Amino acid sequence: MIEVRDVTKRFGNTVALDRVSFSVQKGKILGFLGPNGAGKSTTMKIITTYLAADGGRVTVDGIDVLEQPLAIRRRIGYLPENVPLYTDMNVDEYLTFVGRARGLDGARLRERLAWCVEACGLRTEYKKRIQDLSKGYKQRTGLAQALIHDPDILILDEPTSGLDPLQIISIRELIASLAGEKTVVFSTHILQEVGPVTDRVVIVNEGRIIADGHIGELTEQAMGENRIFLTVKADQAEVESGLRELATLSSLRALDTDGPGSRFELRATFGADLTGDVARLSHERKWDLAELHESRYSLEDTFIALTRAAASSGTARSGQEVA
Repeated sequence: MIEVRDVTKRFGNTVALDRVSFSVQKGKILGFLGPNGAGKSTTMKIITTYLAADGGRVTVDGIDVLEQPLAIRRRIGYLPENVPLYTDMNVDEYLTFVGRARGLDGARLRERLAWCVEACGLRTEYKKRIQDLSKGYKQRTGLAQALIHDPDILILDEPTSGLDPLQIISIRELIASLAGEKTVVFSTHILQEVGPVTDRVVIVNEGRIIADGHIGELTEQAMGENRIFLTVKADQAEVESGLRELATLSSLRALDTDGPGSRFELRATFGADLTGDVARLSHERKWDLAELHESRYSLEDTFIALTRAAASSGTARSGQEVA
């Protein structure tokens, strides 16, 4: 549905995007991640025809964005980072105006207005002037305008910006509910926003793609080994000796503990059943097992590891300002 190939964008001497390539299949949700200034918004502006790339090619539903920009805009709902609201209008006036501009009228317009107001949680604010809304409700109104014409593709730039925790959850659920029905690309610099919505991510840093794949695959790629924490009430030397006999163990490190017993951080390759082996060994040796659990890496851990790897290998540029 969306193909981005070798896209480059410069602002003067600053390279904002450097040969960026990725694709999104129809009906899929893609998380587009990166720190502030990484190039996320620039990429989205190019996909939505707001900006033209200096090099490379972008197609949406098989249509080149430079050759047929109006056809692209008809297919896309776009929530930019800074929502262009007409603040002197009421919410209902604004959404009606956007709907009519999108070619809706009559029963179809009323149907879409009702759906957007309900889906975006605007029922209590529907008759209020936009300038009087909180930042969160302005964001919801911006999301509603992106959805009003029932587009096949949604491009959402920081869609949860300014929302409170409960509002964030509702917007997450809305985005997740669109899977299979619409193609969605949403950007964020808040990494924990991604997991509840999709497991497919593209990570951009300093204008270049440094990772593209499912979160689990990227974690294995970035972190290399799984980690397990073990606490037993037994002699440390005895426990360490027994653990080193396990074939699934890659390494171990003794940790300080506040209470009695011994605590270790264990490492194993992803997929190895080290937890099961340790449990069986503890049972055989009659160790008093107080703790045994896998410590899952966060997306933040994965992002930091990938970013550092990219910097050390020269994949990401250093010392350049990006848009």
